[in-house]
Amino acid sequence: MAGPAWGPPRLDGFILTERLGSGTYATVYKAYAKKDTREVVAIKCVAKKSLNKASVENLLTEIEILKGIRHPHIVHLKDFQWDSDNIYLIMEFCAGGDLSRFIHTRRILPEKVARVFMQQLASALQFLHERNISHLDLKPQNILLSSLEKPHLKLADFGFAQHMSPWDEKHVLRGSPLYMAPEMVCQRQYDARVDLWSVGVILYEALFGQPPFASRSFSELEEKIRSNRVIEDFFAHPWVDLEHMPSRESLARATALVVQAVKKDQDGEAVAALSLYCQALDFFVPALHYEVDAQRKEAIKAKVRQYVSRAEELKAIVSSSNQALLKQGTSARDLLREMARDKPRLLAALEVASAATAKEEEAGGEQDALDLYQHGLGELLVLLAAEPPGRRRELLHTEVQNLMARAEYLKEQVKMRESHWAAETLDKEGLSESVRSSCTLQ
Repeated sequence: MAGPAWGPPRLDGFILTERLGSGTYATVYKAYAKKDTREVVAIKCVAKKSLNKASVENLLTEIEILKGIRHPHIVHLKDFQWDSDNIYLIMEFCAGGDLSRFIHTRRILPEKVARVFMQQLASALQFLHERNISHLDLKPQNILLSSLEKPHLKLADFGFAQHMSPWDEKHVLRGSPLYMAPEMVCQRQYDARVDLWSVGVILYEALFGQPPFASRSFSELEEKIRSNRVIEDFFAHPWVDLEHMPSRESLARATALVVQAVKKDQDGEAVAALSLYCQALDFFVPALHYEVDAQRKEAIKAKVRQYVSRAEELKAIVSSSNQALLKQGTSARDLLREMARDKPRLLAALEVASAATAKEEEAGGEQDALDLYQHGLGELLVLLAAEPPGRRRELLHTEVQNLMARAEYLKEQVKMRESHWAAETLDKEGLSESVRSSCTLQ
């Protein structure tokens, strides 16, 4: 039976204590199971008298969806009960509060923290969308944190969630206006992808401390968010990087790449072997993060140190070969420059190539060098197409081939250097300096 209006209701098997939050239809309480375990849970109490037909349907859909799914970043519905006054949803308790409070108490979040949170949220959304489930009310208040010490996101409050395929059209306005996609606010016709717009707004708020379209009225908000731009492919975006999210598959992927690296190493293909070792390390890092057994974790660390050591040896081999190729390419370019004195456009393109080579030899200049190589190649390819047969065309053809090879080589270096998440995680494991240096070619 429900208790008095000024206190929490009573529910068999549980002791309800402090109020965690409340909305139009529900109040959430912290509670303890009366059983020996004294398990802590959150209980969402929905007053029956406050429900109309639409809210009853929403509640039933919420229960149906949450009872049928389990995911590490979606709040777990343990059970539901009811009495004459209330319906009770017994949920996993998240001690860290909600993401809104987490952001506002810190004003803004560091990018590396926001990225981890986005990765976890993307994982939950991808799981839902694969099952044709749309949340439709994504906002920081509906994203809970498992704890404050080691926070993990838990997507919650599925009161507006719907089974919705990407091609479905809906005309009901759902969710919170600040986080609604333009097609929902302006056209009332939308599909499952509106969740991705909300994710973008949440990310903006995490990084800048407030939503991008804060407004004083709905009409002002509608005006601000009108846009015809297409939402990018969120789940495949390299910043989200779901591929390298810690999971039970991380170790298997790392091991498969190591097998390939060893084969290339044995065949004398140093560059390919080094690249594969570094790709494997990108998966060993999340594997270490995912592993909880101390003995297995130490075994993985030992393997990582072994592969880092071999990567250092290969790096020395590749660097030596790289320097020889740079000198060879510079000599050929000097000869071509002598033969191009009557071609100012060709001379200018060769100067760009020389600037790229000089930039490549600077520490940390890989991205600038790559940009210069690509700019120079754009010019030289046009000139090569117009160059008549002869010695100069042969040299120009060789120069284009060399620059293409350098550009591909640098793309691989930049890719390795951009593994920030891997390096940051390895910092915690005490291995980052050796891995970072091994996967950065000079």
